[in-house]
Formats: sequence, structure tokens, C-alpha cells
Amino acid sequence: MKTELQNIKVRAAEALMAAGTTAEAEQLRVAYLGKKGELTAILKQMGGLSAEERPVIGQLANDIRESLEELIQERKAVLGRAAMSARLEKEVLDVTMPGKKRTAGKRHPLNLVLDEVEEIFLGMGFEVAEGPEVELDYYVFEALNMPKTHPARDTQDTFYISEEVVLRTQTSSVQIRTMEKKKPPIRIISPGRVYRSDEVDATHSPLFHQIEGLVVDKGVTMADLKGTLATFTRMLYGPDARVRFRPHHFPYTEPSAEMDTMCYACQGEGCRLCKGEGWIELLGCGMVHPEVLRRCNIDPDVYSGFAFGIGLERIAMRRYGIDDLRLFFENDLRFLRQF
Repeated sequence: MKTELQNIKVRAAEALMAAGTTAEAEQLRVAYLGKKGELTAILKQMGGLSAEERPVIGQLANDIRESLEELIQERKAVLGRAAMSARLEKEVLDVTMPGKKRTAGKRHPLNLVLDEVEEIFLGMGFEVAEGPEVELDYYVFEALNMPKTHPARDTQDTFYISEEVVLRTQTSSVQIRTMEKKKPPIRIISPGRVYRSDEVDATHSPLFHQIEGLVVDKGVTMADLKGTLATFTRMLYGPDARVRFRPHHFPYTEPSAEMDTMCYACQGEGCRLCKGEGWIELLGCGMVHPEVLRRCNIDPDVYSGFAFGIGLERIAMRRYGIDDLRLFFENDLRFLRQF
């Protein structure tokens, strides 16, 4: 038995020196020192030894086990360092090689136009106000002079979350919230997303963007409204831009109007873009209805104001000559890279 133990030690040492990887060294550990290994098999035969031989053989077996375990650890360390060196040599980086060029992102055309519009109105003394997109029915309709029985509510095609909560159909709701919290003078624009139940086509979408404006102060007149919007249009489209105002009706303004700008494609001669009219509708506007002011605890006998609503997509389409509204929302990189 002593001879067998010595032979196991010699064979194991030779096999370890021949091992080329840490995985092979681990297999040898299991083969010699594992529960079913050669050394364990020899120790199971110690029951047939005499009482005098057992301590001697047991001590020898423990010495051999400790020797092999130490040898295995040393061999694994050597093989591990060799494997790491080979890997580092193989994966060496050439720092002189040019890096991969990362494509820079582009600002969305709607953001480009929105930034320009905001800059124009900020320069005219306006502030930017924001409000919730999921809004109470009161702020979207009732506070804007449209009670539940008002026929205009049928034309809005509203997305109702509950009987009293809707997705806002216009950012005019921000005007009401502003007037409730802040007393005149007020001069704000409120850009943001709005929602209406429209079929998706080249000119309609259930989601689009509006920029509402509001001015409330003493002595505000229709002339201030026309002058502000005419100035805005010239700053947006150039000093030669011409506008006209047509009578219209909105429940929350009185009097109300729609503002057109002369077609930039035909300069008023009539073409396919303006449908032969020579003018293109740009926005709706009017003097704030006295009842709307009164609901916000603003005395209409002391204060007056004007409001307007601009479709952001409409401005962007005319600015860049885009003829399909869906292009803004499809995330086609071929389209976006043009801006």
C-alpha cells in the first residue's frame, strides 16, 4: 500500500506537469483527490491493515494529499498566468487605428420651429407656461364658455378618460389655469401636445401640437392683437410677409377672427398649395370673452385681453415645404436627416 501511494504521487506530479490548461489541472485533481479518485480508493482499503500499520499509512496518505494539493494550486497559477498573457497578446489594441465615427443626432423639425416661435414671443415680452395633458373637463370646455350642452363640444371629437377627465383638445386650458393663479398683467404662450379623435391622413393626426397665446391687461384692444400677430408673422416668414384677418367664431373669444398669410409659393396669384386662393390660414384668434375673464375672477369692466392659437405642424409644414403631416411622427431617418 505504501508503494501504491508513492506511485500515485509520482504519476499525479507527471500528469500535472503535462497539463496545458487550468481545466486539465482541475480534471487531474478530481481524478486523484476526488471522492472517486485514486487516492481515496487506496484509503478505503485501510480497514484490512493491522493496528500498527494504520497510523503509518494514514500519515503517509495525508502527506501525499497535501503535497498534491499544493502542487495542483501552483500548476493552476502558472497555467492561469500563461493563459492571461496569451490572451493579452492576442487582444492587443492598436491605438493608432482611427476610431469609429458616431453619427451626430439632429433636432426634430418641430423642435426647430418651436424654438424659433418661442424666441420670437419671448423677445416680445411673453412667458412660456405649461399645463397637464390629462385635464379636467372644466378647464378644457366649461371655463372656456362651452358648457356640456354647447354644440362646439360635439365637433372636438374628444378622448374621454372619464366623465370629468379628458385628453386636452387645446392648450387653452393652460390659459385658464394661469388666469386663476396670476392676476393681470398676463402675457403668456403655452405650447404643448393636444389630442383629438381624427383619422390619420396627410393633414390630420390624433396627436398634434398647439401654441396658445394670451394677453390680459388694462386697455388691450383688437389693434394690439393684430399688431402682435402681424409682427410675429414677419419675424417668422420675413419682412415681406403679408397677413389678413377674416371674421370667425370661437366660443371663448368675442370678436373672433382667423388670420391668413399670403401664400409663399405663388405670392397671392393662386396655386395648388393654397388651393387657388392666394392665402393660407395660419391661426385663430380674438378678444377674450368677458365671461371667460369673469370665471377666472378677472373683472371684464377693468381688464381686457386677446388670445390666439397656432398649429405648430402647420407652421413647420409651410416653413419646410412638407406636404404630409405623418412624416413628423414616423421617425424615418431619411426625413429627419434633412434638418
